[in-house]
Amino acid sequence: MQDISQLFYKYRDDVYRLAVSYTRSREDAEDVCQTVFLKLMEQKHIDPGKEKHWLLRVTANECRNLLRSHWWKTTVPMEDTLCVEPPKVNEILQSVLALEPKYRVVVYLHYYEMLSTEEIASLLHITRSAVTTRLSRARQMLKTELEEV
Repeated sequence: MQDISQLFYKYRDDVYRLAVSYTRSREDAEDVCQTVFLKLMEQKHIDPGKEKHWLLRVTANECRNLLRSHWWKTTVPMEDTLCVEPPKVNEILQSVLALEPKYRVVVYLHYYEMLSTEEIASLLHITRSAVTTRLSRARQMLKTELEEV
């Protein structure tokens, strides 16, 4: 296995972007990233060439754990309590971020990380047909949402 610091600098952006796409929060994504790289430090062996896959799988699992936690379900984002209007975001990105996590993550992995449906299925521990179904449903939701705008 490569040196931990080399893996960190090589894959930190990929891990962070996946965490942000799941949590929709920079702070939560940073916490997830920290946890993922701590787990990497504890890991005894990862097959050479499989480091990115391992990191993204662990990131997805950590994000799901966070989203299932009682703390996350009962807190309100700070932006919701502020009276200041947030800056305008690209409509497509905003629509993607509004999707449920199970749809949002497959869209992110497919279009931003350029992973195949087989790789996404392996990473998320779901079947390939579930990935294609989620992608299809997400596309339809985005089409409906963007046509209304």
